[in-house]
Amino acid sequence: MSISGALFNAYSGLVAAARTAEAVSNNVSNALTDGYGRRKIELVAASTAGRGTGVRVATVLRDVDLIAIADRRLAQATAGGKGVNAAALVRMETVIGIPGDGGSLSDLVTKFEGALLSAQSRPDSQVRLQNTLYAASDLVTQINNISNSTQQLRVDADKSIGNQVELLNKSLTEIAELNRSIRAFTGAGNSPNGLKDQRQRLIDGIADIIPIKTYPRDKGEIAVFSASGAVLLDGLPGEFGFAAAGLITPDMTLTSGALSGLTLNGKSIAISGRGSLIGGGTLSASFDVRDNAAPFASSQIDAFARNLMERFESSGLDASLSTGDAGLFTDAGAALVPADEVGLAGRLAINAAVDPNQGGALWRLRDGLGATAPGETGDRTLITGFIEALTGSQATNSGQFSAGAVSLGNLAGDLTALNASARLDAEQSEVFATSRFRELYLVELESGVDTDQEMQKLLLIETAYAANARVITTVDAMLQSLLEI
Repeated sequence: MSISGALFNAYSGLVAAARTAEAVSNNVSNALTDGYGRRKIELVAASTAGRGTGVRVATVLRDVDLIAIADRRLAQATAGGKGVNAAALVRMETVIGIPGDGGSLSDLVTKFEGALLSAQSRPDSQVRLQNTLYAASDLVTQINNISNSTQQLRVDADKSIGNQVELLNKSLTEIAELNRSIRAFTGAGNSPNGLKDQRQRLIDGIADIIPIKTYPRDKGEIAVFSASGAVLLDGLPGEFGFAAAGLITPDMTLTSGALSGLTLNGKSIAISGRGSLIGGGTLSASFDVRDNAAPFASSQIDAFARNLMERFESSGLDASLSTGDAGLFTDAGAALVPADEVGLAGRLAINAAVDPNQGGALWRLRDGLGATAPGETGDRTLITGFIEALTGSQATNSGQFSAGAVSLGNLAGDLTALNASARLDAEQSEVFATSRFRELYLVELESGVDTDQEMQKLLLIETAYAANARVITTVDAMLQSLLEI
């Protein structure tokens, strides 16, 4: 081998070692960076006529496990969707309350019953009548709060859908732009690895919104599809459409057209069911909360409010009232109209006739809501009737409660138990989905940067660099000796 050939070989070895060391240092420094693909140097022989055979860097590969990433993304969407459902039910359980916490629906029914029993023993006591009014008002306030919370849950879900759609559209546009840049870089012979890292981060950022699958295209580009087959990006990005409602009332539904559905490129798409193109992620879960879970909770508390009103409007309970008059509990001051049950819990109110703050009088709790003057102070007939109405067994005419006639307290317990059971099921599903996502994420990490392995490579690179430098030093010494002859 000629001296020039030896120099070429050693020089090319130094360059290759330097490039490999650069790749290793990038790997180590980005070991915890989301979306980073491990860099891998591919070396090939470099033969130059008259100068020897050295080595050159053929390419810098971005080494990622595409199968692990695809599995993790699908699990990410499932975990996200289950988390949305569970969070909604936790919110409902919080506002309904847990028996024993003092402010729960069940506890307030019990307190109202206790206040009535106290007033029954001393119907002449203004204090006990006042406490009865307070207990009834607290119960009404709690029912109102539960109803309002179900509507707020729908409003929040609707707002979340709008934010998710905005993020989807923005991300798909940016992914399409990165696709074009990657294609240009690849065509020019430059490394697009940094752009691919950025593209993976964008895709990961929306992977929990919709279950996503990606497919390779020419020159490093990719196409993005939903797991159900909707084309989200293939050359051009798709565009989702959604109009947030802002304010949602109990009567507003997707079916009636009062709430917005979802469109893709101007065409309506199924949101739920077997035909859904977006099912499985946080977007479809948010629609489910808005259109199913929250309305169901709202209908249950409406049914509870109706049962409460029916008990205190029953015929013969209050002789001072005529047929069609409102009882102790009213629909915004009016008597119950079963056809107007939707939203009833939010309109439930105490009859103004017994509330001094509304021009009424406490003695009407004892003498009758329609009474024009106080009666005998020791008369406990009406209060006893109230207690029997509250504690007596009565079947519900709406809602999905346990079959059979129950007291109002038991009905409150049924409502609490139904939500608790649904919450427990949702949380168990969330735990399972989250565990699967974490396991798949760990599998993905195992195929990523191993810092121990990278540091071992660095030792080998150091040895190779020193050997090539030694060759150059030796050749330099030989040339110096030749020149001195």
